[in-house]
Amino acid sequence: MSSEHHEELRGFHGIHRGFPWSHVVGLVVSLVLTFAALWLVQAHAMPHGLLLAVILVLAVLQIVVQLFFFMHFLESYGPRYHVTSLALAFVFTVCIIAGSLWIMTFGGEQTY
Repeated sequence: MSSEHHEELRGFHGIHRGFPWSHVVGLVVSLVLTFAALWLVQAHAMPHGLLLAVILVLAVLQIVVQLFFFMHFLESYGPRYHVTSLALAFVFTVCIIAGSLWIMTFGGEQTY
């Protein structure tokens, strides 16, 4: 194998990368989570409240799979700015959802 070809096989920061098994595992886990949610809804397997809770748990697991298997969340070599950014995005998302629910629950009977 020539040194030029060997350099092409090297990945980020000179680390030799083979077949992307983590991507295959991530794809399979993502598909399993997606089809599990689809089956639960199609089969009416649970009462609505419990079904919603299970779907939300599956959605959170799907986010975790995407972050760790595809976006390589913990494999960076620099400062952990992306962890701070993700935490801030989570706080903003919770605030927006909580504020929307608050307005939809208590904001409908007011006159201006």
